Amino acid sequence: MKHISVLLDEAIGLLEIKEDGLYMDGTLGRGGHTKKILESLNDKGRVIVFDLDSEAIEETKSYLKDDRVEYHHANFATFSEYVKPQSLDGILLDLGVSSPQFDDPKRGFSYRFDATLDMRMDEDAELDAHKVVNEYSEEELVRILKDYGEEPYAKRIARSIVKRRSERPIDTTFELVDVIKDAYPIKALSKKGHPAKQTFQAIRIEVNKELSSLEKFLSEFPRFLKKGGTCVIITFHSLEDRLVKRRFKELSEVKVDKRIALRPEEIKRADFSLINHKAMIASAEEIDMNSRAKSAKVRGIRKEV
Repeated sequence: MKHISVLLDEAIGLLEIKEDGLYMDGTLGRGGHTKKILESLNDKGRVIVFDLDSEAIEETKSYLKDDRVEYHHANFATFSEYVKPQSLDGILLDLGVSSPQFDDPKRGFSYRFDATLDMRMDEDAELDAHKVVNEYSEEELVRILKDYGEEPYAKRIARSIVKRRSERPIDTTFELVDVIKDAYPIKALSKKGHPAKQTFQAIRIEVNKELSSLEKFLSEFPRFLKKGGTCVIITFHSLEDRLVKRRFKELSEVKVDKRIALRPEEIKRADFSLINHKAMIASAEEIDMNSRAKSAKVRGIRKEV
């Protein structure tokens, strides 16, 4: 399946692109957002891009063919190693897994295909889903299923995984799906949605250190934006959105002691302002075209000082 960039126009609009600006696309994927940014830049404009997937970088290079793009095979959380403070006019993160990754059976991301357990965005990384499933302790499995998957039957699934792997390794996605189904109560199996969805999400987040990468980025990005620079983030589940919403709120609010009377000019201005106070979501038309847009939310923030 060809990758379709979610909330493309909305995200680019929130970036408020300057034609000669320097922008960062922290999650290149198949280049949909970068291509759109380039369309608004003149010859002086530049885009610095990052991705863990070397295949995605090479594919994007082959069709973009634009020397205004600087590529880095790296996690967006490490961007500070490549970018100077107060140099960026805008940052974009699309935290979704790209369609080619989900739809390539050999990558082992999806419970829809039978494949070796993998789930690595960076295929050179040491940790993969097979190690998580077969080597993590029962307590560690419960933790990631609860924290990263919000899985209500985390203990039952973890216990079932440990029991099954004591007999033989759990090597494939379908073998893991069978273990999950065996752990689920019969009544829960009849409910809408695939029973493996939350477990697969949790393992993928653990393998790729997705939330810790986002937390590191959120703590560092403010000092790399110029005054007037923007940061736009597209999330796909509540765990990511909560982190982004909380950090953006923290940056855009000034804590005032209500016991002290201050004149308006004495109240300190926040360093950032929210571009959209409520997260933007995909339209019904976009969801009809791309079902993966259903859970997407986009938030933007602007540096004011």
